[in-house]
Amino acid sequence: ATAIREKAKAVFEKELAESKADLAALNKAVAALEKGMAGSFLQSRDVGTVRRLLGQNSDIIEADRQEVLSFLSGQQGAEYAPSSGEITGILKQLGDEMAADLEDAVKAEAAAKENYEELMAAKAKEVETLQAQIEDKSARLGNIGVEVAEKMNDIEDTKEALAADEKFLKELDEGCSTKTAEWEE
Repeated sequence: ATAIREKAKAVFEKELAESKADLAALNKAVAALEKGMAGSFLQSRDVGTVRRLLGQNSDIIEADRQEVLSFLSGQQGAEYAPSSGEITGILKQLGDEMAADLEDAVKAEAAAKENYEELMAAKAKEVETLQAQIEDKSARLGNIGVEVAEKMNDIEDTKEALAADEKFLKELDEGCSTKTAEWEE
């Protein structure tokens, strides 16, 4: 369970870092467009990130995707008027969706972490209970071993007492036979 949790956490942390970087690039794009600096944005590294995000997001209407991709490739050039805000709106919407997805992912990770901690606490309690049972059974096994040894000693003592009693009986029989023979004479 720990290995699975660590692997899931590593995947989450990687995706979290990527999502934050993507969201930051998208926010830079929106800010640049709102300031009327579309030309400088189109020459930045963030253009590639925004293109990739548009390609990955299946929730965007295809016409909107094509319009933004056309803008990013510089085909609209001077035609884009920042005041119209269509591309800015599309990018803001994409950013809002990504922020919501990121928030959901963080909540899911927190829930997974809580579930893991509850599982580990339950397993620790289970181990503690089982350890107590093992100790109890070990003690009972030790007591049974002592009882068996005592019974074996009792058997040996009883055998020795029986042998002594049989010897005494034999001697008594011989003594009685001798006395009977003496009295009969």
